[in-house]
Amino acid sequence: MPNVTPESDKPLLSVRGLTKLFGSFAACDGIDLEIGHGEIHALLGENGAGKSTLVKMLFGILAPSSGEIGWEGSVRDIVSPAAARRLGIGMVFQHFSLFEALTVAENIALALDEDISIDEIATKAAELSKAYGLPLDPAAHVADLSVGERQRIEIVRALLQNPKLIILDEPTSVLTPQEADRLFETLFKLKAEGRSVLYISHRLEEVQRICDRATVLRHGKVTGACDPRSETPASLARMMVGSDVASVMRDDDTGLGDIQLRVSKLDLKARTPFAIALKDLSLTVRAGEVLAIAGVAGNGQGELFDALSGEYPADDNEAVQIRGKAVGSLGINARRLLGAGFVPEERNGHGAVATLPLSENLLLARNQSDKRAFLAGGWLKLIRHDTVRSATQRICEAMDVRKSGLDPAAGSLSGGNLQKFIVGRELDRQPTVLVVNQPTWGVDAGAASRIRQALVNLARAGSAVVVISQDLDEIFEVATSIAAISEGRLSPSYPAATMTREKIGLLMGGMHGLETADAH
Repeated sequence: MPNVTPESDKPLLSVRGLTKLFGSFAACDGIDLEIGHGEIHALLGENGAGKSTLVKMLFGILAPSSGEIGWEGSVRDIVSPAAARRLGIGMVFQHFSLFEALTVAENIALALDEDISIDEIATKAAELSKAYGLPLDPAAHVADLSVGERQRIEIVRALLQNPKLIILDEPTSVLTPQEADRLFETLFKLKAEGRSVLYISHRLEEVQRICDRATVLRHGKVTGACDPRSETPASLARMMVGSDVASVMRDDDTGLGDIQLRVSKLDLKARTPFAIALKDLSLTVRAGEVLAIAGVAGNGQGELFDALSGEYPADDNEAVQIRGKAVGSLGINARRLLGAGFVPEERNGHGAVATLPLSENLLLARNQSDKRAFLAGGWLKLIRHDTVRSATQRICEAMDVRKSGLDPAAGSLSGGNLQKFIVGRELDRQPTVLVVNQPTWGVDAGAASRIRQALVNLARAGSAVVVISQDLDEIFEVATSIAAISEGRLSPSYPAATMTREKIGLLMGGMHGLETADAH
């Protein structure tokens, strides 16, 4: 893409007193912000601080209640995403807006305002993705792509519109460290071309690494600004939440109990030509154990979760056992009845129905046995709505879920708060076995600490916990044992105390014979 020459010496973007009210609730309250040309500017804040509301106003999705947006020295009324794109503002959302039945090129075409043939879009997307180290196959169907590959579509789609400012909302939350490094190279190249980036992330180490300035929001207000390179992750987290973030506390001396989850020589065929087959996969997880499974995106993590949860049952019933009972060919409800709980990677649509209130999302996730506490009457069962709402509130308080009303729609919560609710919903059942896929994807430091501590506490209370994660920091915080998945094959598990990042890297690359660590 060509370099961008500033039209004036004014800031590229200047926000003055920007406010957004939902009823009497101020999601954004008098926000001031400036972004210069060729600047990578971080927007920091805990979940619910107002970051998403602010960028939705900048991108024309929401209309401000008051205040103004300046663009290259002139006040602009950004009435729609199309108007934002015409100005030169691109946006990559945290939650993907992709149609799974369409190809990569077709999804990109839907977001472009000009009439270009699919073949031309495919050619441009392939060239751009190669130039910026974000490999994509324009002919691939989205349904067959990993989460990391879907994120690349969103980024390439925004770059194809040749923006002067690109807004990235948690862009690395689904990327491996290697993919994130390639993205950072892309951002530095954009900066060198004179373009600017508004960068939202809860990964404070990367904010320090790539951002020139940072603005901090708390409860809808700007509470500070800084040069993140002069701060530490701890000091940035303190600015975000207003207090020190608690470290995850573990008791590594806790003994392990009986095997609660056993997988034996599990083979699972790939459901599509682009999916990953599971091959001869075995694992055991004992009471009191947190088994963390690392891996590069697209190596079978989703397929493994589906096999463990029963969303994609195996042919061999003995291949998966929960509490000694064979369940390999049984569905998710049968596994829940044995005391298992599951938290999928995708919050919206998979973990929760966005349009339903939290209480109904809670009820949907309960099996028939669990629901008895929420039902009254004889053969004609009636829902005890007060009991359901009380349980919903109990979960929200336990997990510090920030919400705008007593029982709002799931889709109205920020990503991190919805994640806390979904995790809390499973923990409230006190499952004997819990399987979690990417537990802290896109959540702030405080929320991540709370979720990780809850998982550790569950294992400490005698449950068996499986954490599938791409975040090595998270893995080292929670795990008592570590394995890695590569091309559908699972390594042996090793005591976390014997592992290093280098060893995990070898496992993630498929080298499963580590002589320097004793496998379980």
